[in-house]
Amino acid sequence: MSEMSANKAIVREFLETAINRGDFDAAAIHLGPCYVQHNPMIADGVEGIRKHLSELHRQFPELRAEVKRIAADGDLVIAHVHAQRTPADPGLAIVDIFRLEGGKLVEHWEVRQPVPDTAVHSNGMF
Repeated sequence: MSEMSANKAIVREFLETAINRGDFDAAAIHLGPCYVQHNPMIADGVEGIRKHLSELHRQFPELRAEVKRIAADGDLVIAHVHAQRTPADPGLAIVDIFRLEGGKLVEHWEVRQPVPDTAVHSNGMF
């Protein structure tokens, strides 16, 4: 398996375990000791992401994230994700960008927008 394929698998496993299964302790094995966060609502470090995900799961126990597309370029993995807080929620279209170092997630950027009820075209968000 190439390094880029391995990195994509690590990101998929992290998102599946941390968000869909709500098991941050199991997912944390994928985080490096220095985790830099660029989302202004989440503190740096492992404890910052732990606190954020714990609060999300407390508020939204049915939280789900479905990876629609995933790509890698060198040490970066880009995941196009449909996140829903509840099954009835139209959710968010999120692009997560992770940087990996030595097989560990060490940096994260995020761009998001709500999935609208209507659009001027039929292309959809995903």
